[in-house]
Amino acid sequence: QVQLVESGGGLAQPGGSLRLSCTASESFFRVYGWGWYRQAPLKQRELVAIMTSGGNTNYTDSVKGRFTISRDITENTLYLQMNSLKSEDTAVYYCYIDLRRRSYSTRSDYWGQGTQVTVSS
Repeated sequence: QVQLVESGGGLAQPGGSLRLSCTASESFFRVYGWGWYRQAPLKQRELVAIMTSGGNTNYTDSVKGRFTISRDITENTLYLQMNSLKSEDTAVYYCYIDLRRRSYSTRSDYWGQGTQVTVSS
């Protein structure tokens, strides 16, 4: 079973920074994309940032210019650098990977357990 372990969440002040990490338990035959979602209380889960296998990135408008998604393929790790944090960034953040685990596997999404980010003074 693929495991994605997230870390780096916590409490930050408005204007502060946090870096989230998401480490996969193994390497895969093919990764089609990585990303981060978030879910605030009483709200639907929303896409924050995605990265394709080719390294192209896209961000939701509210985080453009403040958040950066990146990856370390050798470490099987995805990152989300969050700068200039705002109270509305408070949410549980989830990483996901769209992949094919082995050459004979079907394409599937896998999700991390979520990490809480709270932005408050």
